[in-house]
Amino acid sequence: MVSDPISCNIAGALPRLAAEAPDRVAMRCPGRRGSDGFARYDVVLTYGELDRRSDAIAAGLAGQGIVRGSRVVVMVRPSPEFFLLMFALFKAGAVPVLVDPGIDRRALRQCLGEAEPEAFIGIPLAVLARKLLRWAPGARTVVTVGRRWFWGGPTLAVIEAAGAGAGPQLADTAPDDVAAILFTSGSTGVPKGVVYRHRHFVAQVELLRDAFGITPGGVDLPTFPPFALFDPALGLASVIPDMDPTQPAKADPRKLHAAIEKFGIDQLFGSPALMRVLADHGQPLPTLRRVTSAGAPVPADVVAKMRELLPAEAGFWTPYGATECLPVAVIEGRELQATREATEQGAGTCVGLPVPPNEVRIIAITDDAIPDWSQVQELGAEAIGEITVAGPTATDEYFRRPEATALAKIRETLPDGSQRIVHRMGDLGRFDAQGRLWFCGRKSHRVRTAEGSLYTEQVEPVFNVHPEVARTALVGVGEPGRQQAVLCVEMAPHLPQYEHERVLDELRHMANGFVHTARIAHYLIHDGFPVDIRHNAKIGRETLAAWAAKEMKWRH
Repeated sequence: MVSDPISCNIAGALPRLAAEAPDRVAMRCPGRRGSDGFARYDVVLTYGELDRRSDAIAAGLAGQGIVRGSRVVVMVRPSPEFFLLMFALFKAGAVPVLVDPGIDRRALRQCLGEAEPEAFIGIPLAVLARKLLRWAPGARTVVTVGRRWFWGGPTLAVIEAAGAGAGPQLADTAPDDVAAILFTSGSTGVPKGVVYRHRHFVAQVELLRDAFGITPGGVDLPTFPPFALFDPALGLASVIPDMDPTQPAKADPRKLHAAIEKFGIDQLFGSPALMRVLADHGQPLPTLRRVTSAGAPVPADVVAKMRELLPAEAGFWTPYGATECLPVAVIEGRELQATREATEQGAGTCVGLPVPPNEVRIIAITDDAIPDWSQVQELGAEAIGEITVAGPTATDEYFRRPEATALAKIRETLPDGSQRIVHRMGDLGRFDAQGRLWFCGRKSHRVRTAEGSLYTEQVEPVFNVHPEVARTALVGVGEPGRQQAVLCVEMAPHLPQYEHERVLDELRHMANGFVHTARIAHYLIHDGFPVDIRHNAKIGRETLAAWAAKEMKWRH
């Protein structure tokens, strides 16, 4: 528990850094575009400017009634304004509410309804959508980031001007004060609002620094923009990439390489989809010293290609975690490569050792709520069960979702009489004899056949090694306990259609080599798997299962 209330704020490092090095670059953002189509990155914020301007915005927001504890929906694209605004809200002690705008429209409206924000801050298009679609109708204050239209309330520029010269605005936030509500990607259902307290953010910074050996002075390319919010607290400069952050799989690798080379970027974060873009591009990355990828398991071939492109001394890290708890465990690319053969034979994906001081334990699989740890059946090494985590970054509730909270959280009484919350990851896994954690798939994605359960990460890698297969997805059709296991197959691009049946026959032959894969009943070709909107990496297996059920019914 952090004892100093002022230090318990992710924006707390800004005034210190601004005092130490006011002219040091904190952030570069794409600006004017040259004749070659590449951004010039001529929008620069120093630590002094980031601190001073976020103070002004915090003071201006207070004049609009946005103060400590106010819930504020933020729908702003990655830009200087987004980061200035987020730091201003943290400084004010307000509670930013972040929802992926690309989710289903009905789900988005439900999320905003649950949050019941007092204010709505967005780009003109978002402000217009709010008015037309009645998003967050109870919001009393509306602020437009950009050009104001008649329905948009004051602009952020006006807000900043009103607060200019107000001086430092850092609130004395307490560790348990709510800092933000971050909605999950919704890849396994309607997104849930994860309640982040200030101690969670501060702990994340500390765990990330220690886990990856991050030291001040580096230059980071955070291709998932919210991660850039950690950079000032870590003493890093951020270069916001010239790409659509909602479509990392479609990023232009030439633009990424141009930024990496121009600014000597030594650290990069990206989803597995973005890593594949860089791996397939095949150009060396000589300045990088630390690369991290999360959001879904990174395919083994992508890890191997990235290791070839990076300097020998560089680290390629794949942290395991979730919005509710991050980081949980971490593994470096070399060790991941060393476990590749086991993964391809059905062992699951090794995600490494738990990050101290996290306590990771495996419990028996159940879909029921577990109110107290005394009711838990804890499993030993090699037994597959649900992964649970207790630690400083494990969040303790979903906002106004008591049923979801009950299913995901377990209260534990410690020997000294104190209590803590244990988070159920909703993932299945096991520990090996070396204490390494292996991920076997989502609990909700397990296929429950009459002969026993099958787990996605123990099945799909067996088939993904086929050179003419892009990827596979295991789904179940029918009633749990009597489901038929179906392997959905996405063929490699440009493979002629007349070759598809041959590849399916080869996959059936491969399945006979393992007891668990031999239980797959059907093989179906799918043109392109649905994926999550946040990382473009998590396969939408619920959607695929519904498609497979219809396909099998039509065929019979």
